[in-house]
Amino acid sequence: MKTYEEALQWVHGLLTFGIKPGLSRMEWMLERLGHPERRLKSIHVGGTNGKGSTVTFLRHMLEGAGYDVGTFTSPYIEHFNERISVNGLPIKEEDFLTVANKIRPLVEELAQTELGSPTEFEVITTIAFEYFATVAYPDVVIWEVGLGGRYDSTNVIHPLLSIITNVGYDHMNILGNTIEEIASQKAGIIKPGVPVITGSEKEEVLAVFRKEAIEKRSVLYELGKQFSYRNYSCTEDDQRFRFESVLGKQQDVVITMSGEHQVKNASLALMAITYLKTYCAFLVEDEHISTGLQKANWLGRFEKVSTSPTVILDGAHNPEGVKALAETLKQQYNDRNIYIIFCAMKDKEVSEMLTPLSQLAKEVIFTSFDFPRAATGQELFEQAKFENKRVEEDWGKAIATVKEKMREEDVLVVTGSLYFISEVRGLFVKKNL
Repeated sequence: MKTYEEALQWVHGLLTFGIKPGLSRMEWMLERLGHPERRLKSIHVGGTNGKGSTVTFLRHMLEGAGYDVGTFTSPYIEHFNERISVNGLPIKEEDFLTVANKIRPLVEELAQTELGSPTEFEVITTIAFEYFATVAYPDVVIWEVGLGGRYDSTNVIHPLLSIITNVGYDHMNILGNTIEEIASQKAGIIKPGVPVITGSEKEEVLAVFRKEAIEKRSVLYELGKQFSYRNYSCTEDDQRFRFESVLGKQQDVVITMSGEHQVKNASLALMAITYLKTYCAFLVEDEHISTGLQKANWLGRFEKVSTSPTVILDGAHNPEGVKALAETLKQQYNDRNIYIIFCAMKDKEVSEMLTPLSQLAKEVIFTSFDFPRAATGQELFEQAKFENKRVEEDWGKAIATVKEKMREEDVLVVTGSLYFISEVRGLFVKKNL
């Protein structure tokens, strides 16, 4: 392959192999590469919602202390190569091309074995391992789980610590129909002797985590027990709270990301930093923590892209995400007219999922976009059980018509699939709408 575009086309061509749970193909490729994952200090972040935000809080605090921090995240918002980054800078196109050329022969050889071809996500993960271990050499890498945990392609690492943000109903066709089954998949990232930090608050989920932690002889730190936040207050611009932990850490901090769910994500990252300082000799001072938390932001998560009128983009694509979005809107804009534009994938059950938003919204507009798995606006409209709804299949037209009738104090929220948010965000950034 001679260009980045050609390498990207090859990687995307592997999408036809879909999702294939299991680690055997990853282990085969990493063995042939000399196990690059073993040369990295890693932190593993799983959960249903909040993974990306937790990663960004953690990254900014470590960067503030002078560490070079690799991150592996998904999906992307602006450019594909941002999924593999160091200190927020995406992998260079020439580096991606070089590593992809190194890995492609292995992929083609593996496809001829009984294991079959690796998937797109497995190949991207392998590219990340090789890049971090042989090109970028970061001090630490934070890996975001792609799907589930137990059989996710990132789950070949033996990290310094694991983080599980929460567990909710998502990807049930793959992870299971009950919260306990889904929790078991998430708990699969817990490794023998490796501590795990969780923000899950459902007792049935915690029971699964506690059992797995005991079996793996792993110390479990739970939000609300071994660490917590208090003195919580918020404005439209920031949120303030005091973090406390059993490791003796107390600190008053400020974050600029919106919603109390982000306070919980920040607390997870703070507990992780506290553990790394206490047991892994990481040198992170209070000022690095304060500065890092305030600088942290995550594109497409309650992101304000316009102020007159207010337009917010939020990738709320499952029940927990929608609930968090609704709570944040109620907290900040309870006295405003709120318009919602929503688009989702075909596998989403939106009827009950959108109830919290429909109760806040003056109107919900269902739309679609050019993506193979995207539902049509009409399909989403027919699922919704509430009355304040309409359809506009052209999302650009949906935004334009809503903005025409909005008053300056009204709020427009564009939400749903992160792939949809990525496309909409491009329009706002390029045209400065």
